[in-house]
Amino acid sequence: MASNKGPVHRRARTSDEDGPPGGRIGKGTIRRIVPYALSYPWSMALLLLATVVDAVVTAAGPLVLKKVIDDGILPGRTDTVVWLCLAVAGLALIEGGAMYVQAWCSGRIGEGVVYDLRNKVFAHIQRQSLAFFTRTQTGALVSRLNTDVVGARQAVTGLLSQLLSIVLSLGLLLAAMFYLSWQITVAALMMIPLFLLPARLIGRRLQRITRERMELDGEMSALMSERFNVAGAVLAKLYGRAEDESNLFARKAGRVRDIAVSVVVHSRVLGVVGTVLTAITTALVYGLGGVLTIDGSLELGTLVALVALLMRLYGPVDQLSSLQASAMTALVSFDRVFEILDLEPNVAQRPDARDLAGLRDDRGSAGAPAFSFDKVSFRYPGGGQDSLASLGHPAARRTDAAQEPWTLRELSFEVPAGQLTALVGPSGAGKTTITQLLPRLYDPTEGTVRLDGHDIRELTLQSLHDAIGVVTQDAHLFHDTLRANLEYARPGASERELVEACEAALIWDTVRTLPDGLDTVVGDRGYRLSGGEKQRIALARLLLKAPPVVILDEATAHLDSEAEAAIQRALRTALAGRTSLVIAHRLSTIREADQILVVEAGRIRERGTHDELLAGGGLYADLYRTQFAQHDPLEEAVLGPEPR
Repeated sequence: MASNKGPVHRRARTSDEDGPPGGRIGKGTIRRIVPYALSYPWSMALLLLATVVDAVVTAAGPLVLKKVIDDGILPGRTDTVVWLCLAVAGLALIEGGAMYVQAWCSGRIGEGVVYDLRNKVFAHIQRQSLAFFTRTQTGALVSRLNTDVVGARQAVTGLLSQLLSIVLSLGLLLAAMFYLSWQITVAALMMIPLFLLPARLIGRRLQRITRERMELDGEMSALMSERFNVAGAVLAKLYGRAEDESNLFARKAGRVRDIAVSVVVHSRVLGVVGTVLTAITTALVYGLGGVLTIDGSLELGTLVALVALLMRLYGPVDQLSSLQASAMTALVSFDRVFEILDLEPNVAQRPDARDLAGLRDDRGSAGAPAFSFDKVSFRYPGGGQDSLASLGHPAARRTDAAQEPWTLRELSFEVPAGQLTALVGPSGAGKTTITQLLPRLYDPTEGTVRLDGHDIRELTLQSLHDAIGVVTQDAHLFHDTLRANLEYARPGASERELVEACEAALIWDTVRTLPDGLDTVVGDRGYRLSGGEKQRIALARLLLKAPPVVILDEATAHLDSEAEAAIQRALRTALAGRTSLVIAHRLSTIREADQILVVEAGRIRERGTHDELLAGGGLYADLYRTQFAQHDPLEEAVLGPEPR
């Protein structure tokens, strides 16, 4: 079968969303962040109130200190000093309370946004087509779902809470300083650009470095997820590559370390610049204010208040310069999250899709539905040059979809309701692709696939998947209990239903001997079970779902002859009355099929029953002689001799 290379379609961005070159943030990113924060209106309102209170108290504190000196200490009024100092302490308590409320509100909003984004990204990824997952490294997706989403929280809390607080504080502090002395205030303001310019320059550099660091984190996550699963670990051990793998990881980790050091250094530069400029500006204010105080044009309390206001002024200014850099880097996280959310699945449910069960009820249909392929042609989509190419393995990137060969070409056939149809043919003929088109893992490039007379693209995906049950050659089990893996097909199934499904799949005798029975954890991808046991668990899961349409893609490939013969007996009952499509590789399934379709190079070359095709002496007869002639004596004993 052709490799499952799929596209990553992306919604076209509007002109104001297109980011400038060099990995910078698009203009539309900030606009898209706001609705996430506004989904918590009460927390936002409380945050706004606490921010206003904090800003007012910040500006009022130094003014009270001025009164302490000018109206209390210098005139020698002890009672005035005591009451004003109590007022300063009260303001400090109010400021502390406001800061606590700010932290609580910003944390609630930030974590809420993380929760919303994680759920939205996870659900959006689940809606992607199979092609997306065949081209995307799991670790890279996990990195976007964890690291990038958490980084997006910093953008929310920083932009909304700190920015609002800084703007209000700056406005009130400057107003208070102008009220006390416009000359000293103007001198102090002349130094502010020296704070902001380095922040802007360093912020752009940090933005590029941060994006590179996130991409490297994704590569490390992908490497770990591939090497830490059982299959990857076994491969490394069998080929003696453990040391090479460690060296590869060390090189990637070293690059991440270097990037992290660069981030720390650039961030520290901002702090150093702020500290130096604050000291210089303080000296300037003390010098100018001291001269004015000596001349008698400025009161001592006013000078002390101005210095206190200046300390509080350059705190927000320093925060603003740092915020500019940190926000620019945090916005990278949001931008990367939006890249995921902008992906358009190439297999999507139409807005007017209808439920299959409802359509069948309207028609009064009963029993299993038939399905058909009408002039279906299919080629696996090319990778294309999408903006998320870094998520996929470089070898999967393709620039010209037209270069993909046709996997299926003008394929037409019908699988009658309630009958068993077998697909046979050489490797790469397109058999598995056919089984993937019916449940809409892919859509045909041309032609129509119909279920119960309806174009499957007109049906809801949920009703389509409810109607179809699939067991593949490599059955997947989650790292969970046997019970959880079985209940995946029917949540809330009773104990008796689980046992009956296991008995029908001939796996119950094995399950009940396990120490924890159905509550036994199967391990990563079911590696605690043998291949045959995994297949029988997958068959039990199918039987528990009891769908009207069944697809078996070499589902008995991992079974020995005795187990397969027993499973075939169970499937005779399980498939009775159901519409079944089976990719066959052994004599037993083929002999019992109502019709056999022989597929070669994406086309149906022959069709008929086992006896008819053998008598025809065509491709099927050749395949039979080369693949099935050496029948198993045990299989013959169970199923009966092959007719001559």
